[in-house]
Amino acid sequence: MSVPIKRLQPDHEVTVFFSNSNIHPEAEYLKRLEHARHVARLLEIHLVEDVYDPKDWLKKMHGYESEPEGGVRCAKCIRYRLLKTIEYAKKYGFDHVTTTLTISPHKNFSKITEIGELLTQDSDILFLPHDFKKKNGFKESVEFCRKYEIYRQTYCGCVFSLKDQKNPRRLQVRK
Repeated sequence: MSVPIKRLQPDHEVTVFFSNSNIHPEAEYLKRLEHARHVARLLEIHLVEDVYDPKDWLKKMHGYESEPEGGVRCAKCIRYRLLKTIEYAKKYGFDHVTTTLTISPHKNFSKITEIGELLTQDSDILFLPHDFKKKNGFKESVEFCRKYEIYRQTYCGCVFSLKDQKNPRRLQVRK
């Protein structure tokens, strides 16, 4: 989340909305949350923590459990999390939202943008499409994490990606 924050700060007042009910197990969620708090302190930005509700997330993913990583289930997950972000933004008067997901070379920027723009099309909220991995963003993120001893996860976060992590045939890079 460091690169997206640093790239947005010159033009925006940044608030991070940590909404990750998809993360499994809870110990992994808590570890990622603690490191998000650390980055927020380092970069002096406000971090808002959404309610952790993995049961609700699993309900929304029902029927898509066997979808491959990067497929329909992932799009539904991104939609679920962006919708929570947009709802928060509307409630508290924000006018823009974006996501740090695009820092990953494993995430489909075009699909994320399509979902974000669709969810905001009939609202006063504008989705900012930023492909944060571009211009060495991913490399810069890795270096930041190394310098400040920030935890870097080895899988997307959900129980399905945790299982898929060991699958050698999984899709490695998405445009």
